[in-house]
Amino acid sequence: MVMKATIYARYSSDKQSETSLDDQLRVCRTRADREGATVEFERCDAAISGSTAVGSRPAGNAMLADALAGRFDLLLVEGLDRLARDQVEQEQIVRRLEHRGIRIIGVSDGYDSRHSGRKIMRGVRGLINDLYLDDLRSKTHRGQAGQVERGYIAGGKSYGYDIVKADGGSTYQINENQARWVVWIFEQYAAGNSVQRIAHELNNQGVPSPRDSTWAVSAIYGSPVKGSGILNNSMYVGQYVWNRSQWIKDPDTGRRQRTERPREEWQTASLPELRIIDDELWRRVRERIDAGRDEHGRKRQVRPATTLFGGMMLCPRCGGAVVAINAERYGCAAAKDRGPSVCKGFSILRDLVEKRLISIIRAELLSPVAAAEFEKAFEEMLKENTGSTEDVAQTTKRIAQLTAEIGRVVDAITMIGVSEALAEKLKSLENDRSSLQRRLALKAASEAARNPNVTSIFNEILMNLTAALRENPLMARKILGDIFGSIQLELREDNQVWAKMATAQLLKQVAGPSISVVAGAGFEPTTFGL
Repeated sequence: MVMKATIYARYSSDKQSETSLDDQLRVCRTRADREGATVEFERCDAAISGSTAVGSRPAGNAMLADALAGRFDLLLVEGLDRLARDQVEQEQIVRRLEHRGIRIIGVSDGYDSRHSGRKIMRGVRGLINDLYLDDLRSKTHRGQAGQVERGYIAGGKSYGYDIVKADGGSTYQINENQARWVVWIFEQYAAGNSVQRIAHELNNQGVPSPRDSTWAVSAIYGSPVKGSGILNNSMYVGQYVWNRSQWIKDPDTGRRQRTERPREEWQTASLPELRIIDDELWRRVRERIDAGRDEHGRKRQVRPATTLFGGMMLCPRCGGAVVAINAERYGCAAAKDRGPSVCKGFSILRDLVEKRLISIIRAELLSPVAAAEFEKAFEEMLKENTGSTEDVAQTTKRIAQLTAEIGRVVDAITMIGVSEALAEKLKSLENDRSSLQRRLALKAASEAARNPNVTSIFNEILMNLTAALRENPLMARKILGDIFGSIQLELREDNQVWAKMATAQLLKQVAGPSISVVAGAGFEPTTFGL
């Protein structure tokens, strides 16, 4: 039987080009001819690092999908480093493929999964590739540090500047239009205006943010400790700071995460020609920012305000979160943070909202009458989801039939090998059987959850909520979130505010985690005015 082959090629952006893919494909095609294999797929990833997880690359992910579907039985790569340079991931990928009977050949490095010494070669190659990545990171970092010492920049774009490529490296050049707004932001803050008001005005005037979007408080204020945000960017007084952070790969997710470096590792270069803000304006801004902070620039510990419904309610205008905008009122977070050009917003008294919502919860949603209605609807829902005894018998019989069919397909694969049709058939049968098995599991869980004492459960929730409201606001907030999730607010005639509270979350409290049902089935949201 003719082997079906897939070629996987990849080049990273460092000192390589698209011609590298052509070269890799050429040597792999030649090897496929030698092996008497037919090349079914050619999967190519361009300008993607070998440290990027295979499943996170477009072509790499497609290749893995082909492998799981049994669409090829020979994988050709120029070398194992084209699959992955990370030693652990390379080992995992190779094992997954070889477990499925796929032969792997590294044309240039000599790897062949049929050779008895493949594990030793794979281990050595994996270690070499891993060390290459470490060495590359070290050399890149060292080169960037040297560029900073020579007066060039080694980071990304900074608001107020354009990046200009030069023979020796990259430099900043002041962007006069953006620089004008940098000065304006500093002047407004030094004059006592709030960051929210500054963001509102920028958005109102249609000034693009650093990310070409709307301005938010975080873009302006950032973090004084990390040196982020417009108001903390020392570049505006001619001091370029590099090496504040680093990117580290999370071994669980394969994603890169930014971590901050200690201040003693920061590297500073004086670039007075790039100054935008004078020392006096910088000093005034720093005095205001540093007020209330310790010697390390961190805010002195202040007990955070606790609100019962902040973040749970949704704005009636934009659908964003409603939070405490001051000590007395709830309002739209987007309107507070970004201004009326993003959301016109609204506000409502905290005391009014909290008393009204708690009153409704106690008197209507957790009342004995509500418990009786909920219990009736819950029982009806269980009947719809579990089906009759006859349905269960038919489902069990069908599962047995599917299991027998799966066995016959597996026997066929054992005798004649995997074909695309057999692989698809096997996958379809297994999916059908899994679906029916889940249905039976739901039936069993539903039987276990049948006839719960809803009144008792409601009384317990109400008792816990009452105690928490009196003694532990944080716990009360958690209980409310568990019961209702989000609360949608609506604006009606004469600007009256109405709240819509879905009771579907109560299913989890009544049925527990053993039963999975369509959220909200049979349970209408409760709507009332505030």
